[in-house]
Amino acid sequence: MSRIEDYALLGDLHTAALVSREGSVDWLCLPRFDSGACFAALLGTAEAGRWLLAPAAGGSCTSRRYRGDTLVLETEWETPDGTVRVIDFMPPRGEAPDIVRIVHGVSGAVPMYGELRLRFDYGQVVPWVRNVGGAIEAVAGPDAAWLRTPAPLVGRDCRTVSEFTVRAGDRVPFVLTWAPSHVSPPAPVDPTQALAETVEFWEQWSAGSTVTGPWRDAVQRSLVVLKALTYAPTGGVVAAVTTSLPEALGGRRNWDYRYCWLRDATYTLQALLAAGYQDEARDWREWLLRAVAGDPSRLQIMYGVDGARRLPEVELPWLPGYEASVPVRVGNAAAGQLQLDVWGEVLDGLHLARAADMTSVDDAWDLQVALMEHLEGAWRDPDNGLWEERGPRRHFTHSKVMAWVAADRMARAVRDSGLPGPVQRWERLRDTIHDDVLTHGYDADRGAFVQYYGGRELDASLLLIPRVGFLPGNDPRVLGTVDAVQQELTEDGLVLRYRTDLTHDGLPAGEGVFLACSFWLVDALHWAGRDKDATDLLERLLALRNDVGLLSEEWDPVTRRQLGNTPQAFSHFALVVSALQLHDRRPHRSDQPIRPRRTPR
Repeated sequence: MSRIEDYALLGDLHTAALVSREGSVDWLCLPRFDSGACFAALLGTAEAGRWLLAPAAGGSCTSRRYRGDTLVLETEWETPDGTVRVIDFMPPRGEAPDIVRIVHGVSGAVPMYGELRLRFDYGQVVPWVRNVGGAIEAVAGPDAAWLRTPAPLVGRDCRTVSEFTVRAGDRVPFVLTWAPSHVSPPAPVDPTQALAETVEFWEQWSAGSTVTGPWRDAVQRSLVVLKALTYAPTGGVVAAVTTSLPEALGGRRNWDYRYCWLRDATYTLQALLAAGYQDEARDWREWLLRAVAGDPSRLQIMYGVDGARRLPEVELPWLPGYEASVPVRVGNAAAGQLQLDVWGEVLDGLHLARAADMTSVDDAWDLQVALMEHLEGAWRDPDNGLWEERGPRRHFTHSKVMAWVAADRMARAVRDSGLPGPVQRWERLRDTIHDDVLTHGYDADRGAFVQYYGGRELDASLLLIPRVGFLPGNDPRVLGTVDAVQQELTEDGLVLRYRTDLTHDGLPAGEGVFLACSFWLVDALHWAGRDKDATDLLERLLALRNDVGLLSEEWDPVTRRQLGNTPQAFSHFALVVSALQLHDRRPHRSDQPIRPRRTPR
């Protein structure tokens, strides 16, 4: 089985595929991110569905790369018989989703082997396959797919196999198209034209970036990834394209991340605005407003890409899991948890949008007031916290800090923008919460903030205290917390979310270091004026990206492997914000747009 970091990403802004260094598409959900997978070998074996296209001799590729600032993947194998390149991409969505693979002979004459195993519904359903009009058609229940290629195709043990030789200058295309089984087959795409259009789309999109500076390439690659994680019809950004990739190999911390989290709201806006992507930021804001509209007391931590609220969690027992990490889960029961910080995240994000002049008329104000009025009566309640713990509810310090953020942003909106509201009441609430956190969330004996009231454990979310403006980055209580995190909550200098062996979160202990939290440490060091330490840590984190610039959720410093769902939006958003702040040489609060210095590329 391939390592998590061995996968590259393809996408069409509706869904995404993962391609291994062996040339196998091991994950693809159709027609959208949260649909059932037709290739699920990532979570089992090849029998769960995959599409292999590689030299017949097999083995990992010699090199691979994305073509410039695009999502067109070029994978090369140098073999004793010659060199071959496979060009993989998903064209921008037209009539139907397509995945295109073009085998290009570079030198010599290389024997190739292709194997298509379509398995709908996460590997459970084997389709009926037949040859129709020169294409291979696969149908089962609501799903249908067509494979078109000039290469020879034969059926063999519920697989579609292609064996051929590619010579220097040859181009052999394969196009896989999906549609609902009750509609007519979509018109076939021309693979050469589709390649040109896909390259043009991504080049034009990347040309809109304003990013410069020493980390420009890493930041722009992260922005391309984040664009690929965007569901174009609604503007929602999924947390990752996968489900159930483990936070500890062989463990049970395996979750479905193909949904949109409100905790990402401010990071999403800040990263996109900083890079010049106003349209994407505006689309995310509009998705956010639609998703949270309704009864303020029923605000969820996450929603479907279309704003759906019901995300029932079920287990798929027929899949053995990534490296035997079970259960494999679809849906996410955490959607029903109470996490008070999301009220603060939403109001902080909308405040940032206002500060960035994203709208001349604040059409969201009535909704914001309703959210704030609910939080006024709820902020004292215990909750499940930022990390979606499945243990007892607690008074998490970060949740209270984000309640302070909500009151602060609302009061400032009235004072600074002239919007109507009980500003004095919200300012009193802001001061009350601030005092409450300093009284109950700070441990004077150890000189640090703690994870929850009455506890002594640390939590990486405490690093966000200066980012949201609760205290200055050079406040002794903040500096003490940063020192404590570095001493007690790191492995090999990288940050854990919290100590799972000390916190009763309802699950067995054990997970890797959390990459977004390590970027938060970069920011906290920057806030503290320790820019050399911040830069050194940023460079270390950039070195953890795989060969095509992707980051998952976590990193195992012992086995030196990526862990968790991939590619992880939270990791890439945090990368963009940290790099741009350091380039700008001054920290930015979460409610402030980042406008880096302009330097020549």
